[in-house]
Amino acid sequence: MNLLHLKSGTDVRGTAVNETAPEQIDLTDEVVRRIAAAFVPFLATQCGKRAEDLKISVGHDSRVSAERIRRAVLSGLAGEGVQLLDCGLCSTPAMFMTTQTEGCDGAVQITASHHPWDRNGLKFFTRAGGISGAQLTEILSAAETRPLPDAPQEIRAEKLDYLPIYCAHLRTLIKDGVQSADHDHPLAGMKIVVDAGNGVGGFYADCVLAPLGADTAGSCYLDPDGRFPNHVPNPENAEAMESIRQATLRAHADLGVIFDTDVDRGAAVTASGEELNRNRLVAVAAAIALEESPGGTIVTDSVTSAGLTKFINETLGGKHLRFKRGYKNVIDEAERRTKTGENVPLAIETSGHAAFRENFFLDDGAYLVTRIIIKLCRLKREGKTLDTLLAALEEPAEEAEVRLALTDPDFRACGERVLAQVEEKAQAAHDMIVADDSFEGVKVIFPKDAGNGFFILRLSVHDPVLPVNFESAECGGVKRIAQALLGLLSGADGVELTPLQQFCGEIGKGY
Repeated sequence: MNLLHLKSGTDVRGTAVNETAPEQIDLTDEVVRRIAAAFVPFLATQCGKRAEDLKISVGHDSRVSAERIRRAVLSGLAGEGVQLLDCGLCSTPAMFMTTQTEGCDGAVQITASHHPWDRNGLKFFTRAGGISGAQLTEILSAAETRPLPDAPQEIRAEKLDYLPIYCAHLRTLIKDGVQSADHDHPLAGMKIVVDAGNGVGGFYADCVLAPLGADTAGSCYLDPDGRFPNHVPNPENAEAMESIRQATLRAHADLGVIFDTDVDRGAAVTASGEELNRNRLVAVAAAIALEESPGGTIVTDSVTSAGLTKFINETLGGKHLRFKRGYKNVIDEAERRTKTGENVPLAIETSGHAAFRENFFLDDGAYLVTRIIIKLCRLKREGKTLDTLLAALEEPAEEAEVRLALTDPDFRACGERVLAQVEEKAQAAHDMIVADDSFEGVKVIFPKDAGNGFFILRLSVHDPVLPVNFESAECGGVKRIAQALLGLLSGADGVELTPLQQFCGEIGKGY
């Protein structure tokens, strides 16, 4: 049985529903039971405990396949003799928190994040946080070969509705953070709307904001619906962001917030309708983190803007470190630097994964939004807004991404050759500078007369693709940079250049 194809970074992902071709379902009950069971010896080794002394919590998002997979997970774990805590519908960050507040040694969340409704997956936590990609490989390899005990006739699991406990924690953070005269209702007079996209995040409006006095009228898609009938619950999705932007403007709200399906990511919209997403979201989170950790390092992924670097370094007085793509890479680097004594209060990816040091470096969309709301309340007392906070952020005139397929069967070796060729040619060019601060791929900077921006060309972690991100401070600059990259790629074997050629010739038509 091959299960490694279900590995997606640090998560298990696969097809869970296919009514017309059920044979194409790869997250079958047996597969799920095997993987859940294999988590037990891994966790026992991590904790130095016997299996029967372990306590593991299980939760799920709103997907239609959640109940079937929940039963399979519980069956696999119960067959190994562990103590079980069944948390039902829950956010992914809340499931991690069961290891901090409920004495759980580990947690399993059933989710596929923002992926289509017919997909599902598993995410594993220890008390130290989410497992690594290498650890997941170890679990999946064991699941392929370990004997699977018969499914127990009876599954004994303690039921715990954990979301209310987690919501109480978030409410306390807001009360203590805002410090209003009415301590129990610090959001009285505020209007905040929530778009949960029919994922798990509807609890934030009803169980966090409303009890604190906020007017949440105008919130939308709060009810869990695993087919996501209104829009994809994904803050990176343009339709989803437009949904919360329109809801914010219609309600004349002070803030609009949006979550992905399992609430490990979030984003927001200001009262003026400006999206707090990507670089703007990173800038707000960095401002919040650096208030309490002056001069600290903010670790982000590699595709953040030059204007963001200037904002963090010069306006906020921090240090911006661009690291690799992948939220776990960013978080792991922040944790590594923290252990060496460096002041790193925040790790954040432009996708909306934000992990604050004081919150266990846990990527938690609800925690991020909570910190933004606290900041908004403080700014409001000073007669300022979130837009005021971002006034000094210089945003690029143009941004774009193009993905170049690698056609060589050994795509990794091919990709490395292409990167080496581009770097060598760029170093020899008089109008290009190869950046010395890149942690992945190659970053080439262009002076004002040659594009006034940069490109980052990198090799995808899992796929036979070379993604390239462009940025320019002037209109037309990205096209000139893209044309320069096309020249650097001349003669490269094993890479499909058609998308870049189309981009260079048709950039104004939305490529």
